[in-house]
Amino acid sequence: MSELIVWTYDWVPEGPRSFVRDVRLRWACEEAGLDYSVRTVPFSDRGADHLARQPFGQIPFLSDGEIEIFESGAGLLHLARKSEKLMPRDPVGEAQTLQWVIAALNSIEMVTVPWWFLEVTGAKDNHLAGWLKSRLDHMERILSEREWLVADRFTGADLLMADVLRVASG
Repeated sequence: MSELIVWTYDWVPEGPRSFVRDVRLRWACEEAGLDYSVRTVPFSDRGADHLARQPFGQIPFLSDGEIEIFESGAGLLHLARKSEKLMPRDPVGEAQTLQWVIAALNSIEMVTVPWWFLEVTGAKDNHLAGWLKSRLDHMERILSEREWLVADRFTGADLLMADVLRVASG
């Protein structure tokens, strides 16, 4: 079995501290009971080796033997393929998990992150507030009808959506 390694920075600036996306991969490994280790790369010197693993010079990235994956969503889906705890194995449950993971990244996070950035920088008029409220209203309607996003149980989709939504309340 390959060794899973979650790569993160050796240091994180105050603003994004505790919102760094490696928590998604760590949480997924914990939920799935997958053995993993955490290793760091320098924050201040994102050289050629880092860029070869993550072309945008970000973290996290995931190593699984010969497999190298960047982007937290891609890493989460890779881990979900390794454990039924993160994604059901039936075609419907798998498809629903995939769609909710993508929705968390594309429909929710694309609003929460810029909204959060404007909030922490003290923008006088955060014009994204209405858009964010609309997205949160949609999520509230969906979650008022069920406890979990997929398969009547916790999956990687719930993990990612919870992490994306905590930015809006953080």
